[in-house]
This record gives sequence, structure tokens and C-alpha cells, in this order.
Amino acid sequence: MYARILSVLFVFWTSLLLGQTLLDVHLEPTEIPGLGGVQSYAFGTHEGEWLIAGGRLDGLHRRQPWASFDEAGNNNQLIVVNPEEGVSWSASTSDLDEEIREQLSSTNFEFYQQAEYLYMIGGYGYSPTIGDHVTHPGMIAIDVPAVINAVKTGGDFQAHFRRIEDEEFAVTGGYLHYLDGVYYLVGGQRFDGAYNPMNMPTFVQEYTNAIRRFTVVDDGENIEVTHLEEWYDEENLHRRDYNAVAQIMPDGSQGITAFSGVFNSQDLPFLNSVDISDEGYIVNNDFTQYYNHYHCGHIPLYSGSANEMHTIFFGGMAQFYEVDGGLIQDDNVPFVRTIAQVTRSADGSMAEYKLDSEMPDLLGSGAEFIPVENLPAYPNEVIDLDALEEDSILLGYLYGGIRSTDQNIFWINDGTQSEASSEILAVYLISQSLSTSNFNEGGEKSLFVVYPNPSNGELTFQFTLENSVPVEIKMIDEAGKTVFSERYSEQNLKVGENILSVDIDLPSGTYTARILAGKLKESQKVILIE
Repeated sequence: MYARILSVLFVFWTSLLLGQTLLDVHLEPTEIPGLGGVQSYAFGTHEGEWLIAGGRLDGLHRRQPWASFDEAGNNNQLIVVNPEEGVSWSASTSDLDEEIREQLSSTNFEFYQQAEYLYMIGGYGYSPTIGDHVTHPGMIAIDVPAVINAVKTGGDFQAHFRRIEDEEFAVTGGYLHYLDGVYYLVGGQRFDGAYNPMNMPTFVQEYTNAIRRFTVVDDGENIEVTHLEEWYDEENLHRRDYNAVAQIMPDGSQGITAFSGVFNSQDLPFLNSVDISDEGYIVNNDFTQYYNHYHCGHIPLYSGSANEMHTIFFGGMAQFYEVDGGLIQDDNVPFVRTIAQVTRSADGSMAEYKLDSEMPDLLGSGAEFIPVENLPAYPNEVIDLDALEEDSILLGYLYGGIRSTDQNIFWINDGTQSEASSEILAVYLISQSLSTSNFNEGGEKSLFVVYPNPSNGELTFQFTLENSVPVEIKMIDEAGKTVFSERYSEQNLKVGENILSVDIDLPSGTYTARILAGKLKESQKVILIE
């Protein structure tokens, strides 16, 4: 395993910028007798019950073409779950039309529920009709309430499935979102043939590199799709198997943010993000995401009073993780237990924080977060944080995903090192407003904070001055040597809060950032990485 210890981090990971809110969660296991495991599936909801379709019944795909994504691991059933009552039902898809049945047996769909209809696009899996693995070129519409009722009662549900053929929908590993009457199919790829990791000629792979936009007119019988102009970007939209999350932007508008994903030009996860609106997209290179790079369960929450957008990510796989206060870089992108929060502030800046809570196992990749009904939310289903009145409130459930026995199992994977998890984790928001200040080594409130942390060298120093005095900022290496020093005159500062942006060119490692300003003499450990 290629792993590099970048540093030992002594400052609290959960420390925040002054004025920001740190969320925390509690995970409570919930068992439902007879409910099996599934990963990388699609879901719809109705009156507190879930409809689970597609996905895989096994764990991480194997590397041999004959064993990877084999037919035995297909989910050929529909599953209905009532988490509150702790019961589930299932029904075979064998009686459905061939094209619908085969597409439903695939994995890594793009999906979105609009009112009672769940729209499922693409998905990759073995097609007995073709005799090979394909990314399905079509969209399925499911009447969720009708199918849930039919599965529970043993009724016929064939009439509640419809499908249209469309080559633009031959996409797997992307995301489907909805903004102001328009659907956004973001990223993903078309992958046809048998997977192998050595790039032998058993498959054809083509990333969309695009945001494909379209509208849908659905009268319950006929589906009419109108494709709009797509937005193409071979460098920044070359993403799959990632998290694209609904957002409320600082100006109050609804949007989408594509977080991380694979693969960039170095065959590693993207560490930046892309913001999407109805006017276009903007690549955010000022933000670096170190955790939760692959698709995992996530929760978007927005505070209008603070104008802060929070997104919480649960486990999955990532290039970076923490061990005993040290940040580890592993370019094999292993399974992790990390739960992290990304916060967008009122000025549009974004920062990432590792939460104290962790996943109970190497769990979360290919899982979904399914919210409870009737939570206060914005039209795009972002939870309204200000309207949550209780201090501990059930937000929803994490279900399924891959559970791994070790962080890096790919090259030894014979099918026994991981499984599709059947575990359900109830997710409680246990605090809405923890302390928003750092503390110095003496336990007193700190007026000095440096972010982002870790950083590539583009640092922001935030501090509060009680008097008009000059300020000196230093960076000290682990040997105690001052390797950077900059002095700022009082004419360029103010009494009260100050923010300085500094580009520091130093080798990767752990440093002490120190501020000297009259009586204010404080330090903070900072990680610099490439």
C-alpha cells in the first residue's frame, strides 16, 4: 500500500472559522429482520416507506473480467422498507418487460424522484439479451406509491413501469438533479463490455465530460423528453462515482455542487468542486476536499440566518484520512470511516472539517442517505437548519453500501473481503451550534485562526485586534526555525476582525503559524501539502 504520513495534527480538526457552525451527528444501528444488503442502488419514497431498485447484492467488484459485475450479484428484486416499523417486503422483477428487467438489474444509475415518479437513467450491468455488459441507453419511470403498494400486497406492478430508449441516457456513475423545470445529468460515463483494471480490450469507456440538460413532460402514460444544450468540459467534468449535492447558494438561489469524483489527469480523485446553476457552471479551485471522494451518503443543510450551506458526507473511499491526529495520503484511495462536513460561508468560501463521529466500519461507499418525511426543507430538498427546533432530531437513515474488511482490498479481492451491507444507521443531528471559536493552549478563547487546514500554501489568517498595532505573522518548521515572516503595519489593519490572504511557498509538512500583535501572541499548527 502506498501511504504517506504528511504530518501530525495537534489542532482540533473540528475547530471552525470564527462565526461558523459545526454540526455533529449520532449514528444508531437499526435492524430489520430479513432485509438483505445492497449497494449502488436507486430509491424512491412514499409516506415514510422506501422503494429500493437495482444495485448489487455483493461487495466491491472483482478485477477479473469473468468475475467482475457477474450476473449472480445482480439485484433482481424490488425491496420495500418501512424503517419506523422495522419491516420489509420484496418481489421479483422477473415478470417485467425484458428491457426494463435488464436495466433494473444494473448498478450505479442516475435517478431522481419528481412527485410520485422515480426516474432512473442508465446503469451498468450484464445483459443476457446482448450477451455482454452494457450501460443501458434508456430512462425508466416508476410510479412509486403504486409499486410500493403492489410489492406489499403481492399485486401486479407491470403497469407501473414505463421506459423510453435514448442514447443520451447511456450513462452510469453520474448524478441526476432538477432545477427550475430542467433536469441536469451531471458527469458519469458510458462503459460497455467486461471490466478489467489492466485496460485490456474487453471494454469501451467514454466519459460524458458534460452536464446534459433536458426537460420531461409526463402525463402518466407518455414521456416526452426535450434535450437542451449540454455544457461540455473535458477537464473539469471528467467525473464519475462521486457526490453531486443540492445546494442553497449565498445569493439564496438553488444550485448543485459536484464534489470530488474520479479521475483527474493524474488518475486520482478531483480535490476541487464545481458549482452548477441554471446559468452555467463555475469550477472552484479555491476549495480542496480531502475526504469522502467516492459516492457515499450525504446530507445538505442550510441556515438562512447565518447564510451557511453545510454538506455532511459519510464514509466511502478517499485519498486522505486521519490516524491518531495525523493526515495520511494513500493514492490507492482506500475505504475510510471518515464523516466530514463542507461548509460554504456567506462570502462563497468553502472549508472542510472532519467530525468527531465516524462510521462504525469501513462502510459507506455506494450507500444512500434517505431522509425522513416532513423535515422542513427548501424546494430542492435541502434541509432548513434554522427550522429544526429540537437539539437532537432524526434526519433520516443510511442504508446499504459496501462494507470492507480492510482499507485496500482491490488487488487481493476474491469476493470474500467485502459485502453489500444490510445495516441501517439512523442519523441524528445532535448539535446545531457548537462552539464557534478556537481555543489557545491555555484554554482561553483564541482570536486567531488559519484556514484551510490542511492547505496547499494559499492560507487565510483571520484574527481580531483590540488595539491598532502592527502584526507579524511567522511560520516555524518542526525544528523550530522561522521559515517565513511577514510584517503588516497598523495602517493596513483595523481594530476588530481582520482577514489576510497569504501565499506561502514551503515544502509539505507540519508548521506552526504564529501571530504577534501587541498582547496577542498565539499559535496554530498548520499542515501544508502539495
